[in-house]
Amino acid sequence: MKYVCLVYGEEKELHAMTAEGAAKLDADSLAYDRSLDQQGKLIIAQALQSVKTSKTVRRRKGKQLITDGPFAETKEQLLGFVMIEAKDLDEALDIAGEIPLAEIGTIEVRAIYNVPGS
Repeated sequence: MKYVCLVYGEEKELHAMTAEGAAKLDADSLAYDRSLDQQGKLIIAQALQSVKTSKTVRRRKGKQLITDGPFAETKEQLLGFVMIEAKDLDEALDIAGEIPLAEIGTIEVRAIYNVPGS
C-alpha cells in the first residue's frame, strides 16, 4: 500500500540552524532516502521551497483566486514529503518515525486514496 509522509516543521528552526547542522540534516535525510530506496520502499521524496514562495489557488463560481502563501497562518509549515510503499499502516508509521526531520518537526502519515475506476 502507498502512503505519503507529510513533513511539517517550523521554517524558522531550519533557518536558525548552523551551516554544519543544516548540512548534517540534509546528509541524514538523503542517506535515509537512499536506505528506503534500497529496500524498495521509497517512491519519491522531495523537500519544498520556503512557504514564502508558495501561492494558493482556489476557484469559486468559475473565477480563479490566487493568494500568496498558505491559506492560514500556522506554527508549522509543510517542508516536504516522502511517498513510500509499506505493507500496512504500522510499517508506514515505523518508516515515518525514522525520517530525520521527525526530530524537530511532525510527520503526518496518510494512505493514498485509490480513485475507483482508475
